[in-house]
Amino acid sequence: MKFQKVYSLEAIANIIGCEYVGDKDFPVTGMNEIHVVESGDIVFVDHPKYYDKALNSAATVVLINKNVACPDGKALLISEDPFRDFNKLTNYFKPFQFSNVSIAASASIGEGTVIQSNTFIGNHVVIGKNCLIHSNVSIYDYTVIGDNVMIHAGTVLGADAFYYKKRPEGYDQLLSGGRVVIKDNVGIGALCTIDKGVTGDTTIGEGTKIDNQVHVGHDTVIGKNCLIASQTGIAGCVIIEDEVTIWGQVGTTSGITIGAKAVILGQTGVTKSVEGGKSYFGTPIEESREKLKQLANIKKIPEILNKLK
Repeated sequence: MKFQKVYSLEAIANIIGCEYVGDKDFPVTGMNEIHVVESGDIVFVDHPKYYDKALNSAATVVLINKNVACPDGKALLISEDPFRDFNKLTNYFKPFQFSNVSIAASASIGEGTVIQSNTFIGNHVVIGKNCLIHSNVSIYDYTVIGDNVMIHAGTVLGADAFYYKKRPEGYDQLLSGGRVVIKDNVGIGALCTIDKGVTGDTTIGEGTKIDNQVHVGHDTVIGKNCLIASQTGIAGCVIIEDEVTIWGQVGTTSGITIGAKAVILGQTGVTKSVEGGKSYFGTPIEESREKLKQLANIKKIPEILNKLK
């Protein structure tokens, strides 16, 4: 998430009420999760296991719960609870905006686009030309949709990330200030859910087609011309490269990459990153030929046992 102007380190510290290490005028231009941070961004870290990763990331401001040595060219925000204070910043820079109309006045809808009844379009949504949005679709604030996009009934674009911190009193949600971005010529089936990024974008690439009842987690990036069949669940922070085919009831873990032109057969559990240009099957995932050979051999076990007897 990029701010609309440059803030000083002191100004950010005042917003969340914490101490800082560095020049009070040190420039702060945004806030992001660690996998998408850039120079000028704030990243938060609240566990010693990840201190080095955060301090050595591209982020130049680290929101941290210990006063550690500050790397050259960076600044620190010292917080008792970085998770809580990251939420404070999200609330400050992108607060929830109430809307009581079907199509918010700040939404922009392109020429030739058709929107069926009972669809909700939130604040600052941008929809391109010649789209068809069927009934009962919910499009949350700041979603961006390109040209020639079709979205079927009951789909939700922009729900919050499934991202929680466990505390003694229960689960504390990390607030989502990101977006969903749908490129040109995308087709999305009925009853799909695509969560917005925590601070960045969840992106569906040009020409990709998604079947009914598919879930796409926060900050996932899907490439061009992919095919994704029904009941697939894609976790957060996944990268799916161009022309990948995913068949029904596939599930993935978070933070992995599926290479270009890979084919993931139905009911596969994608437990790790896989190379492109190959076919995969099973849980844990393996190349499909090898997995099918293993299954064929397993069928021979009763015969082998009988011979041993």
